[in-house]
Amino acid sequence: MTSERISQFSHPTERRSGYRIAPGLRAELPARAERAFVTLVTNADYLPGAEALVRSLRLSGTGADIAVMHRHLPAEGLARLRALGARLIEADLLPTSQGFDMTHARDALHARAAFTRGTKPDFHTPLDNFVKLRLWQLDYARCVFIDADAIVLRPIDKLFDFPEFCAAPNVYEGLDGFHRMNSGVFTARPDPETFRRMLARLDRPGMFWPRTDQTFLQDYFPDWYGLPIQYNLLQYVWINMPQLWNWDDIHVLHYQYEKPWDDHAKAQELGPLIELWRQIAAGGPVPDLASQRRPAA
Repeated sequence: MTSERISQFSHPTERRSGYRIAPGLRAELPARAERAFVTLVTNADYLPGAEALVRSLRLSGTGADIAVMHRHLPAEGLARLRALGARLIEADLLPTSQGFDMTHARDALHARAAFTRGTKPDFHTPLDNFVKLRLWQLDYARCVFIDADAIVLRPIDKLFDFPEFCAAPNVYEGLDGFHRMNSGVFTARPDPETFRRMLARLDRPGMFWPRTDQTFLQDYFPDWYGLPIQYNLLQYVWINMPQLWNWDDIHVLHYQYEKPWDDHAKAQELGPLIELWRQIAAGGPVPDLASQRRPAA
């Protein structure tokens, strides 16, 4: 770590072990640990997912911080996350150029690189996805990022001891997915110099990142370490690759594309996964995974 971290705590004089939060982030409280699970919530439509994720992390017995970087959330939603013990960190958009912002606006991105394998919800906001890079500005020694549309089913604290940068492959339709990464779960080591280099690489004339942060991170970390898919199991595996589904080793279940808190066209096919999410979201324990229904072969 460098010694040049700039503090923007609610109490600017507070420090922990030399780690400071950086400009562009505003934390309600100081960090309570040197390791944190972090998620990002950029609109109120993702609040049900974030609450379920925080609940599932609590159920895992983790001693790490649970931090929520957020934008555009109402006071009532923030209060719900705060009541679950989440550390709330308001985050600005990255300081990118007007050309970059226009290229990666929702309509422009979808027109140029449409999603054809699933249905993104109306509240999908591509430009906000790049705020994930502010993870490298946080006041922690090590972080594990988890998308807010995922739940943790088994303890995953050991990921903090994995190297930077680890992510699972983007497997949900075919074996070709093993050549791509999915940024729904990844490991990071916050550092201001890494963040500076990321910004310099991100926003260059003519650059287009069709899957936003995911495409960029795979480019920035070309030698990314592959996590087993069980640490970021995508829900479409249930439909498309049932032979890979094994409740005995699933650690993180990721509801990519359609969300379990919404009505959608795949709700019947994904019914058992939606019911599992709803039990945890409602405040219940993680159900007995060994007794869960298995996908049709």
